[in-house]
Amino acid sequence: MVKAADRAKNPARSSVWLENRAARSGGGPAGLDRDRIVAASIRILDEEGLAKLSMRKLATELNVTAMSLYWYVDTKDDIIEYAVDTCYAEIDLAAVDAAEGWRDRIRVIALDYRRMLVRHAWMSPSAGQYLNIGPNAIAVGTKIQEAIRDTGLPLERQPSAMSAVFQFVYGYGTIESQFQRRAAEAGMSQDDFYGESMKAFRDDPQFLEAMEPMVEILDERASHGSVTEIWDRDFEYAIDVLIAGIEVMVERSRTQAQEE
Repeated sequence: MVKAADRAKNPARSSVWLENRAARSGGGPAGLDRDRIVAASIRILDEEGLAKLSMRKLATELNVTAMSLYWYVDTKDDIIEYAVDTCYAEIDLAAVDAAEGWRDRIRVIALDYRRMLVRHAWMSPSAGQYLNIGPNAIAVGTKIQEAIRDTGLPLERQPSAMSAVFQFVYGYGTIESQFQRRAAEAGMSQDDFYGESMKAFRDDPQFLEAMEPMVEILDERASHGSVTEIWDRDFEYAIDVLIAGIEVMVERSRTQAQEE
């Protein structure tokens, strides 16, 4: 396992997935295993966030001593890495395989990825902090790579297309999850929180001048129902825009190749 001191010395090579994980696969307290530890950690992370996860809290959740956890992990970072990879397993790769053509495969992966990020508000900061090299993360990455490969883009352009689509999804899911979290912390629905926030903004005299160019688009957005419906509408159209952009770039690459 990865020691905390080792992470500080060489973070680029620090990951629970780069160590011999079989060394402590058994011999711990009866009824406790890594899967139970990770499942309990995800429950805590979902309910209370990253800042509240601790070995002591996790041990209490599992009704074991904190020392019992060290049969399976060395640090809280190990647990978070396992939790991150477990969440990647929520992306339905069978549905990706069943989709017809690269366009629909991109849509399926993108939507599942977004939903996973929204379900787990702690996931996006964690995915950005740790190496995403667990088996489930690699499986998802492989499906993304295969879909982009089948677009017909030249090899040197494929990483850029992957970034355009899936860094967008990462950002979208992050913003959506954090908005949902803020509404919940305020004890409000997303619709009420959005409505109250917009009303406070639009009713404040100091923002009147800045608001003027935005009034039309804010009114248009408000005409589309609930916040959830707005999230879905914007996401679907944005993915269509990105796919259309890939199609244009594929055709441009073909034209350039013919001219050369």
